[in-house]
Amino acid sequence: MTQYFKYAIVMFLSLAWWSTAAAQTPYYAGKTITIVAGTKAGDVYDLYARMFAQYMPKYIPGNPNMIVQNMPGAGSMIAANYVYNVANPDGLTLGAIFPALYFDQIVGRPEVKFDWSKFAWLGSPVTSNHLLYMRADTPYQSIADVIKASTAPKCGATGTSSTAYYIPKLLDEVVGTKFDIVLGYQSGQDIDLAVERGELVCRSFTITAFFAREPFISWRKKNFVRVLMQTGRKRDQRLKDVPTIYELMDQYKTSPAGRNLATLVLAAGDFGRPYVLPPNTPPDRAEIIRSAFEKTLKDEAALADAKKKRLEIDPTSGDELGKLAKEVTSQSPEIVAKMKQLLAK
Repeated sequence: MTQYFKYAIVMFLSLAWWSTAAAQTPYYAGKTITIVAGTKAGDVYDLYARMFAQYMPKYIPGNPNMIVQNMPGAGSMIAANYVYNVANPDGLTLGAIFPALYFDQIVGRPEVKFDWSKFAWLGSPVTSNHLLYMRADTPYQSIADVIKASTAPKCGATGTSSTAYYIPKLLDEVVGTKFDIVLGYQSGQDIDLAVERGELVCRSFTITAFFAREPFISWRKKNFVRVLMQTGRKRDQRLKDVPTIYELMDQYKTSPAGRNLATLVLAAGDFGRPYVLPPNTPPDRAEIIRSAFEKTLKDEAALADAKKKRLEIDPTSGDELGKLAKEVTSQSPEIVAKMKQLLAK
């Protein structure tokens, strides 16, 4: 056997060994997955993201590290644009973004750098119904008071895709309220501080967050705020005396066109707190992450932790969100015109 032949055999066996070893090593082994959360640390979005970062890795072959990177601003538009355009579609970046960003796409806002329907949808840990709170020391005791008011109450919002913006605007459209919405706050926490300082008097956001954390726990004990409206089709058991937007539309005889607009807008609640991957993420990696996401939402330790932190779990699958994303971004010109009117700054 010649020396060259022996060398060739050694090389062949070495390559075969390395190929086998590579095939047996999971893609995610030794890697770090980043969840880009479109809010500040401490926000409920951030709390959910940190729960996933803690419990998801054990369901991913290779047990990768998982961290949370907070990227607040513009109602999570900055985070969504980053995940869609900047992050590599390699299965190592997830986005935790606001559910109503499709509004801005529908009306053609130039700052939108994504196609809502082309994200790779992982799912949502919870379906989100919303409320609107008002400082209790204001003259606005009910939605009827807001409708009759000579001075519009000031609510705060981070951006036009945030609940804090579009719920008051929807109420203006379908029942005749007149809210003065102040944009530009970086996070919900900043809005709540502004309410405490008296710069603002109201905010709309999720019922989950209202019952999950401070300052709302203390606020409720002190009767600092009252809730004027909720968006669910049925009253939340914790808000039995608060009318739903559907009840209000019945009371104020909202037109069919207004009700159709409300259906489109309130679909954001069905998106809940969505998690996405960049478009063109390899299907096998997307499926690994999607499966781990779903398993985490059934994990006993994760569920116990969520309960302790008052984080509600009512999941929606990635497939369901993918279908909904296509539906909400395929609208008639009439509805688009209504949306533009609703979201006009």
